[in-house]
This record gives sequence, C-alpha cells and structure tokens, in this order.
Amino acid sequence: MTIDKNTIDKNFDPATIENNWYGHWEEQGLFRPERPNAAPYTIVNPPPNVTGSLHIGHALDNTLQDIMIRYERLRGKDALWVVGTDHAGIATQMVVERKMEAQGDKRANYDRDGFIEKVWQWKEESGGTITTQLRRLGCSMDWSREQFTMDPHFSKAVIKVFVDLYNDGLIYRDKRLVNWDPKLKTAISDLEVETREIQGNFWHFKYPLADDVTLDNGQDYIEVATTRPETMLADMAVAVNPEDPRYQSVIGKHVILPLTGRLIPIVADEHADPELGSGAVKITPGHDFNDFEVGKRAGFAPADMLNMLDGDAHVCQTADDLIPDEYIGVERFAARKAVVAALKASGHLIAHLDKDGNEHDAEPRTIQTPYGDRGGVVIEPWLTDQWYVDAKTLAKPAIEAVKSGAIEIVPKSWEKTYFNWMENIQPWCVSRQLWWGHQIPAWYDENGDFYVANSEEEAQEKAGNDVKLTRDSDVLDTWFSSALWPFGTLGWPSENAPLYDKHYPNDLLISGFDILFFWDARMIMQGIQQTGKAPWKKLYLHGLVRAADGQKMSKSKGNVVDPLGLIDQYGADALRFFMAAMESQGRDIKMDDKRVEGYRNFATKLWNAARFAQSNGIGASDTLSAPAANLAVNRWIIGEVTQCQQVLDKALADLRFDAAANAIYHFVWDNFCDWYLELTKPLLQGEDISAADETRMVAGWVLDQILVMLHPFMPFITEELWHKLAGDSPRNYDLIIAKWPAPNAKIDDAAKAEVEWLIKLTTEMRGAKAELGIAPGAKLTAYIADADAALQGRITGQLPTLDRVSRLEAIHFTAAPDGPSMQIPVDGVTFVVPLDGVIDIAAEKARLSKALEAVEKETGALQGRLNNANFVERAKPEAVEKARSDLAEKAAEAESLKTALARLG
Repeated sequence: MTIDKNTIDKNFDPATIENNWYGHWEEQGLFRPERPNAAPYTIVNPPPNVTGSLHIGHALDNTLQDIMIRYERLRGKDALWVVGTDHAGIATQMVVERKMEAQGDKRANYDRDGFIEKVWQWKEESGGTITTQLRRLGCSMDWSREQFTMDPHFSKAVIKVFVDLYNDGLIYRDKRLVNWDPKLKTAISDLEVETREIQGNFWHFKYPLADDVTLDNGQDYIEVATTRPETMLADMAVAVNPEDPRYQSVIGKHVILPLTGRLIPIVADEHADPELGSGAVKITPGHDFNDFEVGKRAGFAPADMLNMLDGDAHVCQTADDLIPDEYIGVERFAARKAVVAALKASGHLIAHLDKDGNEHDAEPRTIQTPYGDRGGVVIEPWLTDQWYVDAKTLAKPAIEAVKSGAIEIVPKSWEKTYFNWMENIQPWCVSRQLWWGHQIPAWYDENGDFYVANSEEEAQEKAGNDVKLTRDSDVLDTWFSSALWPFGTLGWPSENAPLYDKHYPNDLLISGFDILFFWDARMIMQGIQQTGKAPWKKLYLHGLVRAADGQKMSKSKGNVVDPLGLIDQYGADALRFFMAAMESQGRDIKMDDKRVEGYRNFATKLWNAARFAQSNGIGASDTLSAPAANLAVNRWIIGEVTQCQQVLDKALADLRFDAAANAIYHFVWDNFCDWYLELTKPLLQGEDISAADETRMVAGWVLDQILVMLHPFMPFITEELWHKLAGDSPRNYDLIIAKWPAPNAKIDDAAKAEVEWLIKLTTEMRGAKAELGIAPGAKLTAYIADADAALQGRITGQLPTLDRVSRLEAIHFTAAPDGPSMQIPVDGVTFVVPLDGVIDIAAEKARLSKALEAVEKETGALQGRLNNANFVERAKPEAVEKARSDLAEKAAEAESLKTALARLG
C-alpha cells in the first residue's frame, strides 16, 4: 500500500483502515522483521482445527497472544509467533464424509489412499477459513512459516516420537476398555466425553444362587440393580463387600445368569457398597470401567473378558457362545427393552414400588450419561486392543517442572488442578480407528506379531524379507501430534535447526483452561521427554467468554456471539480492547456489546484528539526521550507518560491484561484527551510563541508514546495515526517495528501537584455548577481569604487557564462579600463564589428541595420492596437486581441534592 501522511479524515472508519494495514504488514514481512542478533521471544498458537472458524474463544485467546507478541516486538526482541492448524482427525473426517454424502458419495466407495486424497482436496479448498479470520482480528503471526500437523516435516517428527517411545517401553499395545463412539466407530479420549444428565431407569433383577445355596435369610437369589440391563448378557461375576454379613456364606459360590445360563462367581470386592441398594453389584468387565478393575482383581485376564457388542453397538456373540440367538445383531437400546421384557416374563424382574404403593418395572432415575462430543451419541465402554502411552511415567518430570518453578502456571490457582490430574493420570490411549491422520508406524505379520519402525523398509528388515507385512490401519490421536507443537514446528528433530536452537524453549503459552489436559499437559510431558527441556517458561490459562447473563455459550441455547459480526460493527480494535480489559486472571468474561461499543468510542476519541493535534500544528516527534519542558502542564504530562509506561510494563510482565488495558485507557481518555489538550489550548492558541512551541513538541512526543503503548491492544488505528501524524517528517518506518517508550524522565512532583490541583478545582467547579443549575459557560468570581504565598503564586500563574477551563474570570485573595454563595473546598482551602445575580436563590432552593423530596420518596419505596422477603425470594433475579441498582442510583442522587442545598447555605 501507499502510505498516506495527509490530513486525518473527519470520520473514523475502522474497516478501511484494518483492511489496508494488515495487508501492508504481511507483504512487508513485518510480523517477523530480521533481527538475528536480538533476544528471542516465542509463542506458539494453540493450532485451531483446520475445519474451524473463528469463535469468541479464539478471539480472546489470540488477542492476548497478539498483545504479548506486539509488545515484545516493540521492545526489540526477535518475536516469533508460530501459527498453524491442526489436522483434527475426527472432525475433518466427519466434515469430508458429510460433504461426500451431500453429493451422493461415501467413504466406502474409496480405498484409504483415495479417501485421504479427498481430504487433502477439501483442505486446499476449504481448510483455510480460520486463518483468514485471524488476520481480520489483527493477529501478527509469522504466516511465512505457517504450519500444518500433517506437513511432511511434522509427520516425520510424529513418527520418530512414536518409535522412540515404543523403543523406550513407554508405548505399548494392550487390551483395555476404551470410550467407544458407535457413530464414529473409533475410540475417543476421556477428555472428549461430555457427561449429560438423562432421565433413565434403574432396574432390579434376581440372579438365582446355584448349587442349592441360599442366603442366611433363606433367599435363593441375589438382587442386583442396573441402569444398563442389556449388559447382563456379558456379566462375569457378582461382587459383594467382604465385610457385608448378608453375603459371607456365599462368597466363592455362584449364581446362574438368567437368559444365558452362564455360571458366574460371587466375588468379594470393596467396590460393592453395603449401604447402596442390596449391596450386590453385577460385574461386566468388558463393558464398564469400574467392573473392568473389579474383574482384574477377581483374576479375569483382559483377554478373557467377555465382549457382547460390535463396533456399531449391536449385540454380538460372546466367546462362550451363551447369548441366545434372538439377541444377536440387535441394537443396544432395542436389546435393553428385549432383555427387560424377557426377565420380566421369566420372573427375574423385581418390581419397584412408588410412594403410593404402585408397582413399576423400574425406578426412575436421573443418570449421568457419557456422550461423545463429536459423534453426539452415547459412548460405550468397549474392550479392544489399542496403543497406549505410559502417561504415568511421562507425568513425573512434568509434575516436577511445575513444582520446581521451571514452568510457572498463571493464575497459580490452577496448579492444584494440574497436580491432581497428573498424579492420578491413566494410560493414554493414542490409537484411533480413522483413516485421516498419522497412521501408526507398526506392521503385522500373518501371526499377529508386530514391528514398530520409522518406515516400512525398516519394519521389513526387522521381520525378514520373506515375511509378508500389513500396516496397522489405525491413526494416532490428534493430541499426540499436537503435543509436539512447541518444538516440531521449529525444525526438531533435524540436526540443522537454527530456529529450534534459538526459540526453544518457548517463552509463553496462552490457552483456555479447558485444554489444560487435552493439550498443555501433554506438551509438557512430550517436551521434557523428547528434548530434555520444558516447552515454555510460563503457561497462562484464561477463562471462558460467556453470554451476557453468565451462561456458557452454545448453539442449542442460541446465545453464541460471532466475533466477526462484532468486528464488522465496531472494528477489530474495539473488540480486542474489550477482550484485554475484561480479562481478569481466574475469571470468565461476560460478553457485553455495550462495552465493545464503548471501546469503539474510545478509538473515536483518540482519532478526534489526533485531528485536533494535527490542526494545531502538532506532528510526529523525532526523539525517544522526553523533550525538555519548562511549563508545569508539560512537565506533568511527561511524568504521566513515564508512570503509564511503568504500569504497563509491570502489568504485562505479570500477565495482568486488564490492568494494562485500564492503565492506557485512563491515560489516553482522562489525562491526555480530557485534560492535557484542554489545559494546553490557551498555550497553543496564545501569543507566547515559546510556550506554544514547547507545547507542540511535548504534545507530539506524548502522542507518539500513546500510539506505541496502545499499539499492542489497538494495532490498526494506532498505525494509521502514526503515519498521518508523520506529515512531512522523515519518519518512514512503521509503528509495528517502532521502539517501546523510554522517556528517561522522572515524575516531576511539583508539576504533578500543581496540575492535579488545577484539575480538582475545575472538576469541583463544574460539579457545583451542574448541581445548582448554573450554565457551564457562566463566568464567575471566587474569593480566598486564607491563601498562602505559594497558592497565590500558583493561582496567579494559572489565571489564563483558570479563566478558560474553570470559567473563573477573577480570583481575589480577600474575604467574600456577604450574601448567598457556594463553597468549593480544594486541598484544605475554600473557594467562595458569590451567587447574587447568578441564580435565583429562593427558586433554586425550592427546586432542589422538591427534587430531594421526590427522590427520597422513590428511595423509600425501593427500600421497602427490597425489605420485603416475598419480593426478594419470589421475584425474578433480574427484577431484584434492577431494584437494587435503582436504589443505589436514587440514594446517590439524594446525596447530590443535599450537597447542592448545603452549598446555598
């Protein structure tokens, strides 16, 4: 683009500015300028799914990262923000299969290679949506090095890690229960299972005792209960507590399983709680995670555990061939109904009595039910052969890294959660029954023996050239590959990887707390295992962005907010600033369009301030250090710049984004726009040329510092104004690569005290006028009887300014004449302003008294409503909250009216 240094337009148009500058930055390579000798600063983005589009969580996450990367770039570092996307195995395969179905096609029409070719084709055509959207947000990522988890160099790293972990005994194949998604026909992680509360049933059944055995009470059966009756077809035991006196005599005996006739043992296990139900629990080790552990303790090897479901969750025959034929091939929930009906018909169903004594087949229950977050169907625990990582071993150094301080988790409150999860971590199932992804590097011979290797040639060499090998058809869990992101993206494991040498470990990772275990913990484990170093020095966990009422956003609730819509309406700068200002460590963010609109107004205020400056001959500065200044107002604003920069540095070092945003906001809006520009108008437009020149120099320097300090938060408007204010100056570099402020100036306490006194006096005068209904522009006279020499000197020096901003045309150092007046106390001295001839005192008292009476009446009514327990308990929460808000507003109004009356004496 051609950089325009002409007059700042009257209207602020974010859309045009954003489109122009982002393309310029990217084309010029300014997201990673050449700084070979600079200190590194590195962030890797949580790679969004290649199927994804920008949601409000992405907007928060990437805004925070961009603030840090722009800040460190301005501080002169070799700032690298690694960008890329994740191949998202399950999600991508689902998207492509849906697209094929819409076109009358299906995956079954292709072999593996043919289908994968379809996926790559989709990726090239439609897989870049979110990267385009990240650009709209202003993310200054190094797009020249954009990564993809299926890129050849990254795939090579993934295979190496798998083989190395296998050779080190940290990856193994085992038969265990997994979370099986019958819709997607693959195992999924515990972390990809969401629990929903479902209205279901609790059935009670009789399991007859074998061998003519009875309980001590003469009962010839054991009562068991279940929410999944169909699984009884694969029961292998009944567990009772070893301390339960009711079952002491039958431990080691057997029951005859109804429908199948299977003889199953009664085992003692503490999993059975004597206080719950009958105290006896049916054990189906092949279809329940708790039962699996009980089964192992009872001596059942996983290979011998019975499986009664196929990959579609239809009933299949067990190894002992005892399931009746009528159930084979029946869908799991249909089988549930059939089993219940058969047990009822055979007399094995125990009826449930409700509170009125009526009989029902089952007891209604609210059941915590696992669903797959992608497939959306009920998950089945399923016994299969899968590949596992020994996560417990990998977790030990990862735990130590946080305990030792090698990794700092911010906020620290998340450490307890991290330790709890890592110390109780289970084996990590890393195989998925998909086609899209990194295919597991294991080859099987005809006997079922396998060979893990980096290539088929290497596997063949291990097996022998005359042995026929078939590659494992499974792919790796997506989180396995993304765990290598901090180093795999930097050239590891190549011996010649200068980026890895310089930028690993990374400096910071920013992620939502919801992927602490999905991704963050796995990166720590893999980073330490593969490189010997923790992947980053700091881990910042931010909260969720919630709907305005605090609810979690979801499509089903219809409360999802589109960040692109907010950008269209208010501009990317406004949305970014909202995200930063609301990001308070350890708290979620409530979406608030009005706040976003407010930050758009903030941008407009800065725009108008820059226009005013330009129209008064204020332009770019040519100095990094603060210019020399004699006038108190200029010395004051230089000190305020210094203080703001110090607060920003401290806040960003502590990752207090809210504190940083609020500091620059108040400095720009209050100190610079509202006060400095107003206080300096008499100087800029006066006859004292030296004062005007000094003020223009200082104002230009301050504006430059504002643009630099605000740039990480609002990159577009700041870059635009940076160039517009350059005018004819020789400054020909972009703000994105400017230098962070270094005022080299101390805070001038005397100037600060003088200007803050002036601001306080003006604020009090304006407030008093408003209270008494005096026109803002009315000029008044003040009297001070007790001003010392220092105050008299200050007032004399500031008379032109007081006349302009406080509308005090004269100040006398004598007692005020008798008569009605208003008193303005400032720093222990009272300014007395006569009111004779200014307002009608009697009428004003009457007006204020009447207004106070009305407000007090409303206050009493609101207080009475809130004191009414029925209202507080029964009214809608928003109605109660509004009443409280109205009460606070009316109470403040009453105090203001009382103050105004007091001023009139």
